[in-house]
Amino acid sequence: MTLKVDAKISSGKFSVTVDYEARPGITALFGPSGSGKSVSLTAVAGLLRPESGSISFDGVEFANAQDSVHVRTQDRKIGLVSQHAALLSHLSPLDNVALALLNSHDRGRRHMQAKHWLDRVQAGHLADSPTASLSGGEQQRVALARALAGSPRLLLLDEPFSALDQTNRIAVRSLIKDLIVELHLTAVIVTHDLADVAALATQLVLFEPGRTVGSHDLVPGRQGELARLVGLVI
Repeated sequence: MTLKVDAKISSGKFSVTVDYEARPGITALFGPSGSGKSVSLTAVAGLLRPESGSISFDGVEFANAQDSVHVRTQDRKIGLVSQHAALLSHLSPLDNVALALLNSHDRGRRHMQAKHWLDRVQAGHLADSPTASLSGGEQQRVALARALAGSPRLLLLDEPFSALDQTNRIAVRSLIKDLIVELHLTAVIVTHDLADVAALATQLVLFEPGRTVGSHDLVPGRQGELARLVGLVI
């Protein structure tokens, strides 16, 4: 289940030219702020259309500018977690997760599945808590449960730890890594934190402002090699 992105993507006056593959495991998009990492991820999610080129996953085209192909976000079988959990405060955590299960007309079944995913992210005890009262780490766990509840094949993570304190950052990072391995997902994470790359990534895509400049497989424990690679774009 390989994601292939070979496209020029524009957002407002900014454009980024990207060329990379993300294989099963965790691919980190790393580079300076404003280099186009999140714009790239937004196009993979279907929220931006490439100006040229194509995006495909597991051999199926998500987008092709030349042929006017554009698969709707809800049809791409993706899960998305951003730096802001974007939970609906008037709904309970359980109902926020159940929103990903609206294809089921059975409310009881939706709630049962939502509770299952809250349990999987170690947040089952929060099911009926006031959503507005949740801490940052708790909100991200609920957002992760919601992203996974729709049975995605591709998980997109856009700076998911940036609003968390160090303790929650480490805990949620470890949780995400374990679930991606367990569920055999292809995942792409946007981050500006080298610790995230070292702890999570099996592949690294380097960005300079407006373009990708290389992709690399990462070997666990080779921190010196990682530091050399990221030093090319910092």
